[in-house]
Amino acid sequence: MLRDFDTDLKPADPPGVEAESTGDMAAITDPAAPADGAEDESVRGFWPVLRNRNFLVLWSGQVFSQLADKVYLVLMIAIIGSQFKTPGQSISGWVSAVMVAFTIPAVLFGSVAGVYVDRWSKKGVLVLTNLLRGGLVLALPPLLWAVQGWGDVAYLPVGFWLLLIVTFGVSTLTQFFAPAEQAVLPLVVEPPYLLSANSLYTTTMMASVILGFALGEPLLAIADIVLAPLDGGAGWGKALLVGAGYAIAGGWLMVLRVRKDTGHEPESPHIWQDLREGLRYLGEQPKVRNAIVQLVLLFSVFAALAVLSVRLAEVMPAIKASQFGFLLAAGGVGMALGAAVIGHYGHQIRRRWLGLGGSGGMALALLGLSGLTTQLWPCLVLIAGLGFFAAAIAIPMQTTIQEETPAEMRGKVFGLQNNVVNIALSLPLVLASVAETVLGLPLVFVGLAGLVAIGGGLTWAQDWRAG
Repeated sequence: MLRDFDTDLKPADPPGVEAESTGDMAAITDPAAPADGAEDESVRGFWPVLRNRNFLVLWSGQVFSQLADKVYLVLMIAIIGSQFKTPGQSISGWVSAVMVAFTIPAVLFGSVAGVYVDRWSKKGVLVLTNLLRGGLVLALPPLLWAVQGWGDVAYLPVGFWLLLIVTFGVSTLTQFFAPAEQAVLPLVVEPPYLLSANSLYTTTMMASVILGFALGEPLLAIADIVLAPLDGGAGWGKALLVGAGYAIAGGWLMVLRVRKDTGHEPESPHIWQDLREGLRYLGEQPKVRNAIVQLVLLFSVFAALAVLSVRLAEVMPAIKASQFGFLLAAGGVGMALGAAVIGHYGHQIRRRWLGLGGSGGMALALLGLSGLTTQLWPCLVLIAGLGFFAAAIAIPMQTTIQEETPAEMRGKVFGLQNNVVNIALSLPLVLASVAETVLGLPLVFVGLAGLVAIGGGLTWAQDWRAG
């Protein structure tokens, strides 16, 4: 079914002419595209991308999906706090179990999902994974109500096992959604505008992190209040809000139109053969490989920062350890600003120099943090700078992968990318805490600065040799 989900388009209209109004949507090719691929002033900034109605559909779907993703964790914490945690008991153990259930599919299925995405309609994957995630979340309240009083299994309430199963299912579907979302962007946006499109995507992602965690709790509380007359105050409104976010994204993406997806293949995928093909492709394409290495380093640093920010807040006299979110939010603000700058001016600089400059800027920010661990405002500025320079790495590198990877390989490559990024996100969560305990906060920041500088320099040199 997924193979037949996309709708073939008629040949693209000439530049500047939209599809004829025969009831179909406008052609997806950007009317502002420069002739013969030449770069001109129209390539810069966000306006040419925002004129692309199919990009707006895809971007709008991302907004609802990303917000639902971020509020999902807040929903899990709210359900645990109201139904499973006993008074005086720490919630961290319950939340850790949910996070493990969310992480396992990323490690197990990240690469395999990309193989299937290459065979299926990208639009179909985007629609169905959102609708199915919404359905799982909406099923939580009646399921939890049905198993009340069922006792424990392996020392955990049956209801909590249901919570883990639903989380595992949501995360598994996300492993298919992520490579499909990355692979469909070049089918909607012309190559000259991919940098701006990725900048908007990065800005949206960071905004969803800030808004999701900051506004998640009050939004869920409002949803419970609104639904209270119908559910008798049972608190079903929280799940309805998150499930509706996924469902709206899936429904909205149904109107998306993409170019002919040449990646569709009629035969069933040969999992290990296709994975080997993806790895072989990365081995033969230094630009794509180096871009993925840069992204892995970037996500490793930010995963470590997520752990170290708790300790950083703890040693600061101005804030409490529980307020570490202010530090992480500063990084999100910096990355959003960096994404805006890259979207407007990044076309004027070669990708390898953006990556090198971003690595150097991150290294300097980390060195600054090593000497100012007890001062709030300097740390906020440095962490914002860290996010700003991270955008100079993330956006050009993601754009390079999309441009250099042929359509029939994008699912495999993005699946492998998501797999190694998820591992890169997991290991620092453990290693950073141990390193901080043994070496202390300043030395860990110095070590991270050295890792970023060396990694950025090596990948720049390899990319330069590759031309």
